[in-house]
Amino acid sequence: MIVERIKLLKEKLQNALHSAKGKDAVLYLMCVCVAFIFWILLSLDSEVQRDYEVPLEIVDVPDSITLIGNVPSYFGVSVQGKGSQLIRFTWGKPAPVKISFNGNVSEKNTLSLSKLKIDSRLRDYFGGGVQITSVRPDTLRVPFTSSPGVSLPIVIQADVHPSLQSVISGKLRANVDSVRVYGVNGVPHSIRYVQTEHFSRSGLTDTTVVEVNIEPVQGLRIIPDKIKVTIPIEPLILKTRSVLVERVGLPNNTGLITFPARVEVNYLVPMSEYNKDFPITAFVEYSAVNHATQKAKVHLSGLPQVCQNVSVVPDSVEYIIERTNH
Repeated sequence: MIVERIKLLKEKLQNALHSAKGKDAVLYLMCVCVAFIFWILLSLDSEVQRDYEVPLEIVDVPDSITLIGNVPSYFGVSVQGKGSQLIRFTWGKPAPVKISFNGNVSEKNTLSLSKLKIDSRLRDYFGGGVQITSVRPDTLRVPFTSSPGVSLPIVIQADVHPSLQSVISGKLRANVDSVRVYGVNGVPHSIRYVQTEHFSRSGLTDTTVVEVNIEPVQGLRIIPDKIKVTIPIEPLILKTRSVLVERVGLPNNTGLITFPARVEVNYLVPMSEYNKDFPITAFVEYSAVNHATQKAKVHLSGLPQVCQNVSVVPDSVEYIIERTNH
């Protein structure tokens, strides 16, 4: 069946190509292809100006050296030349310009490249006949140190809020305990920690991981300069418990009977705490009973902070006072 359809389609195509309209269509396509080829040839031979982002890579850096300054990830280069000279830079990812650390230390603790040296490297990169019209940055000065650095703790700056049916179930955690801090002349003793840039999240329903930058410190290099912060979130589950009502502050020879004798305590608790039975105490105070309504308000104790939206049913109980003579 498929073979027959292919043969039928082939016959229809051949008939269409041999028809007058088919021949006109083929001729038109050939003219378009020829015009396109001529356009490419003219473009390659004409003078053009283009902008490129040339990746920059510092190589041969000794293991004992840490670069303090930020090395730009690329040179912004404007060039002028024939299209044929620039065609290899038009498609694909450009190769990086590699700057050797060795031989470019012009002064103590500084890697330095002058405008003349950068222009020379880029002329070699693009080849003869291509004119470099502008470079950004046109000079490079990067301080470095051979100091081993100092390990400092991280302080997380955050403003996070769960949804109404969720709770933050622990401390915010970073994926690393500390960072390494480097300075050309060492790290000042006054700097005892580093902190993240402040971030906010609200309405969280699940545990969330946020990538956040370390707040930079002038003149210092921090490695790593960004961390991942985990915000632990758990859903809240309704739990109900029946609790016996106790009496507090009864005078001697006095008894108090409550109706009902037990109350229901309802509260929301994180899922991980659901199976824990906290030592909840429900009680009424003799000194606070309302003799006019014959009711006493029920109070609670023993509930930890993880329990939320706590309610008691009923919140007040009726009572009878008994006095005994001994």
